[in-house]
Amino acid sequence: MDPSGGASTVMTDHDGPSYRGAMKALAITAPGHASVVDVDEPIAAPGEALVRVKRVGLCGSDLTTFLGRNPMVSYPRVLGHEISGTIEQLGADVPDPWRAGMNVTFTPYTACGKCPSCRSGRRNACRDNKTLGVQRDGALSEFAVVPYQKLYVAPGLTLDELALVEPFSVGFHAASRGRVQAPDTVLVMGCGGVGLGAVAGAASRGARVIALDTQDGKLALAKTVGATHLINATTTDARQAVMDMTGGDGPDVVIEAVGAAATYRQAVEWVSFCGRVVYIGYGKEPVSYETRLFVMKELDILGARNCLAEFPEVIAFFERRLFDPRVLISRTVAMAEVPEALATWAANPGGTSKVMVKVA
Repeated sequence: MDPSGGASTVMTDHDGPSYRGAMKALAITAPGHASVVDVDEPIAAPGEALVRVKRVGLCGSDLTTFLGRNPMVSYPRVLGHEISGTIEQLGADVPDPWRAGMNVTFTPYTACGKCPSCRSGRRNACRDNKTLGVQRDGALSEFAVVPYQKLYVAPGLTLDELALVEPFSVGFHAASRGRVQAPDTVLVMGCGGVGLGAVAGAASRGARVIALDTQDGKLALAKTVGATHLINATTTDARQAVMDMTGGDGPDVVIEAVGAAATYRQAVEWVSFCGRVVYIGYGKEPVSYETRLFVMKELDILGARNCLAEFPEVIAFFERRLFDPRVLISRTVAMAEVPEALATWAANPGGTSKVMVKVA
């Protein structure tokens, strides 16, 4: 829930933050190298909250940053965009009901308020967005400051659950972009953290969800969050299985959460006539299409970036207790253990869904 009423105005972060000393943070100093570093501890400016960070989730994009494969990242970069913590102090002009001691999560994006996407009300796709841990230093640190309008509180959720709201919100946004509804059949390609959010988002809208991945463990998680059909692409003819499950028509919606050239093409090839294709992950290489399918099928080809108004939706979904979102957490580590955890993850990418960092 958002005590401030979920203000719809676009908020921008202030320039020239103030600092009050040093604190510990986890930074990728160069591709393949992570370490705990000292950084300046911020002070809450007017309209901001100082949050003592308690949990930070690490996802596939953080692994990509660690490996040096994220084109939007420069180094060194402090990680951290899936966050929960406790309000430590409030700057001037922060209204009720915000107060010190509240456990919160917050959106990690910025919006300029001036570009075409912001003017159209889609600030999630701001031309000048700078996401924590990507284009700017993140919150995998002892403290973070955030404009109070970005805060969300949910007394019934644990700190781990609050830190999982953001990745699920990205998946829920993809389902929203695809206009998913009952009785749609939705194929979700890729069951990492965001893909699982897309499974849950589509299922929560009443759709029948087919989950596709190469790892049985991730498919089991997909079933937990709402998938009714599972396909392991390494042991099954995935295309034939999808067609068998849809009477030869193909799914109404395909949500691609892998970012590979093959799955980008398959999404267009497998979706039904007049279907919708939603791409979440950035393609890692140029993609060649049979473009006649775009026209012949009269497809809607959609991108989904970050999230817009899905934080309250995901919080409400978690509060229904249909499943325990913490099943996504593969491993919990302290900040000092993050370099080893990233190296282990890099050596076996399919063996990890979510690393949760216990900061405090």
